[in-house]
Amino acid sequence: MKRVIIESPYAGNDVEVKINEIYGEFAIYDCLVNYNETPYASHLLYTRKYVLNDKNPEERKLGIEAGFYWREAAEDTIFYIDLGITEGMTKGMRNCTEKKTPFQVREFSKDLWDKFMKACKEEGLEILERSE
Repeated sequence: MKRVIIESPYAGNDVEVKINEIYGEFAIYDCLVNYNETPYASHLLYTRKYVLNDKNPEERKLGIEAGFYWREAAEDTIFYIDLGITEGMTKGMRNCTEKKTPFQVREFSKDLWDKFMKACKEEGLEILERSE
């Protein structure tokens, strides 16, 4: 298995964060099941209720920097872009470029996107379509 970092959207209002958390979980699934990768998603770990507060700028910055530190241990960084590229993801791409570490951009397959949409619907959340 290849060690990878997942970059996907996180920040937003409460509804957007919930959608982004579900999306991130499906990104983890995609890495494990479809690519034989062992993913690390700091934005889904450090934002847990009793860890860091993503709405606090200092704690958000700390979480992003801590995630960047792990990049040295990873073999690749995967940017999942179905929901767009956020400011945090842009910082991650810049960090990859500065550190000269490999990265790739990925989207869900149609089947995985449909599963993601179904999960959102089951949670009472609605997404209109993929970002362009």
